[in-house]
Amino acid sequence: SICVFRANNRITQISLEQLRPLQRLETLDLSNNSIVDIKADSFPALPLKNLIMNNNRVSTLETGCFVNLSSTLQVLRLNRNRLSTIPAKIFQLPNLQHLELNRNRVRRVEGLTFHGLHALRSLKIQRNGISRLMDGAFWGLSNMEVLQLDYNNLTEVSKGWLYGLLTLQQLHLGHNAISRIQPDAWEFCQKLSELDISSNHLTRLEESSFVGLSLLDELHIGNNRVSFIADGAFRGLSHLQMLDLQNNEISWTIEDMNGPFSALDKLRKLFLQGNQIRSVTKKSFSGLDTLEHLHLNTSSLLCDCQLKWFPLWVAEQAFLPYVNASCAHPLMLKGKSVFTVRQEDFVCDDFPNPQITVQPETQSAIKSTNVTFVCSAASSSDSPMTFAWKKDNEVLNDAEIHNQAHLRAQGGGQGRETEVTEYTTTLQLRSVEFTNEGKYQCVISNHFGSSYSTKAKLTVNMLPSFTKMPMDLSIRAGATARLECAAVGHPSPQIAWQKDGGTDFPAARERRMHVMPEDDVFFIVDVKTEDIGLYSCTAQNTAGAISANATLTVLETPSFLRPLMDHDSPLVVTERHFFAAGNQLLIIVDAAEDDAGMYTCEMSNTLGTQRGNVRLAVLPNPNCDDGWTTVGIVIIAVVCCVVGTSLVWVVIIYHTRRRNEDCSVTNTDETNLPADIPSYLSSQGTLADRQDGYVPSESGSGNHQFMASSMSGFYMQPKDMNGRRAALSLEMHGDFYVMNMCIRSVNCTLSIFLYPQCADADAQRQQLPRATPPTGRRPPLHGRGRWK
Repeated sequence: SICVFRANNRITQISLEQLRPLQRLETLDLSNNSIVDIKADSFPALPLKNLIMNNNRVSTLETGCFVNLSSTLQVLRLNRNRLSTIPAKIFQLPNLQHLELNRNRVRRVEGLTFHGLHALRSLKIQRNGISRLMDGAFWGLSNMEVLQLDYNNLTEVSKGWLYGLLTLQQLHLGHNAISRIQPDAWEFCQKLSELDISSNHLTRLEESSFVGLSLLDELHIGNNRVSFIADGAFRGLSHLQMLDLQNNEISWTIEDMNGPFSALDKLRKLFLQGNQIRSVTKKSFSGLDTLEHLHLNTSSLLCDCQLKWFPLWVAEQAFLPYVNASCAHPLMLKGKSVFTVRQEDFVCDDFPNPQITVQPETQSAIKSTNVTFVCSAASSSDSPMTFAWKKDNEVLNDAEIHNQAHLRAQGGGQGRETEVTEYTTTLQLRSVEFTNEGKYQCVISNHFGSSYSTKAKLTVNMLPSFTKMPMDLSIRAGATARLECAAVGHPSPQIAWQKDGGTDFPAARERRMHVMPEDDVFFIVDVKTEDIGLYSCTAQNTAGAISANATLTVLETPSFLRPLMDHDSPLVVTERHFFAAGNQLLIIVDAAEDDAGMYTCEMSNTLGTQRGNVRLAVLPNPNCDDGWTTVGIVIIAVVCCVVGTSLVWVVIIYHTRRRNEDCSVTNTDETNLPADIPSYLSSQGTLADRQDGYVPSESGSGNHQFMASSMSGFYMQPKDMNGRRAALSLEMHGDFYVMNMCIRSVNCTLSIFLYPQCADADAQRQQLPRATPPTGRRPPLHGRGRWK
């Protein structure tokens, strides 16, 4: 191999003719010259492995300038030049392993800039003043292990510019201006073993700051401004062996936190110097069983009885060479190393540093209300006191805080009383929002140290409110009912359903009910009439509960249990023909033979129309003997059982009048109904007591006959559908005779009411009580039914 060194000359350009004869050249050093650009034809095809061009004036790289070296070049150094931009894909060097671009003038690195360097293992771009790394800036460097970006102006770490660095093991970001680490920054470089973010502007270490770095061995965060470390910030760093936190503002980490490093069970080195630590608690180092080096220096320790454990523990762990700690109080021990103070001199005669006497309390509050936290501490010193409140370990600088102090007497030794100063600090949170949730802690400090209260948790709740409410629903039987209900609140409310105030769902028993919480939907498939009811949706959380109701109505197409035949011409309303009970009662006054025929009732609702027929036969009335006149009021009630919607009655009032003058009845314009018509015929057309009875005709329709009667009663022999005699009964109701015919195989009832009245036979009056004239007036003509 041949090495050519042309460093420290005044070469201004690369000579192709001078390099062409060097066919075995492997190393070429052109450092410290005056080369200003690298042209496309600068290098001939040579077996060059190392090209060093540091400290020139190179400002331009032409496309294809290294193409003749692509098969052999492994190391390229362009440090201390004047490159301000790096053209994308300029380095088409598939065998290059090391690239150095330190101390140039690159301010921005575009995406795919280094595409083509598939074998690159290390890249150094230090001291360039880089402020922006675009997404995919290092895409294609799938084998790179070391990336050095120290001494630039980067402000954050994001996964966008780290995309593609799947094998990266060392990342150096020291001496930048980084103030933020995005939560998912390390998603694409989880094989990191060393991370250096020292000398930046970090003030916070969030719980997500190092998520995904389970293989990390060394973490350098020294010389930042860290004052906040979230609980669990180091969780997941199970392989970490060295942690550098020197020269930050985390004295409270050692003074207050319970085992801040407890997750680092493999930690061997811990650097804490320069953090102005004034007190040390043993719990601060709990879990560090493998610790070998503890670097700590402080001259502000309060050497009282609570520090007695520290020098013994340091000596036992062999940390003496790395720990420099001296006392600031009491006065007799001021300036002495804690390792030279006798154990009996660590006493607690007074308490110059504040001692917490009243701890803040955990609270729950409704959104937009006010919250107050109170904390008190006492001290025997007159040293000026400072107060601070923290939320999730971060100081609240702009909080509304009220402080006050007063003297109180406290019993001392030998019956003496001493005066101590008690300080109270109050934190006022007005109109709290969800962002106010967290753990609050008060910190009361003076020259001798700080006291930290317990952490009080604030939970902000919000009453549920509906975003979707169930609506009243009318649906056809057999279809799917869908009710929606959704609510928001804090915490998220739970949704529950009830039917008619309970949890008995017929659809659930038959596995027809489906509740889908993720879609806020309540389903009932193949709905039935038993699903009818009031459905309630309740949304509840710790703040309260709200509910909304919806009525489910199941509709069925009207149908008769016994099919009836249709008829033709519509019924004309006259003075003798009128309707009552919402068109459900047809009244015929003074029935005559020409009223006989087939009567049809049409029923309809939103799902359809049905018709029912009944035949009326009027038989001539024999002459009235012995001066009798019979006034007959006949009501034929056909109770047709209809599923779901309507009940139909056909009511016919028959009034006969003897034609001779001896048997006469006064006629009026009013039609009166007997007062004790059975209860299943009401003015509203409802059915109180279901009857079993029906007299069918041969054609299957209701066929009803009656004959005007004398006192001796009816002559009527109805038959059922099979020709059998119907059960016949005659009952006396006051001044009325009621004849009931019942056939149990069908669902209709025929009732005939006779109202007998004698005009001039005294003997017959003694046999039958005289009826009181009916007082009911003719029902009004109203309703929606239709009769033919």
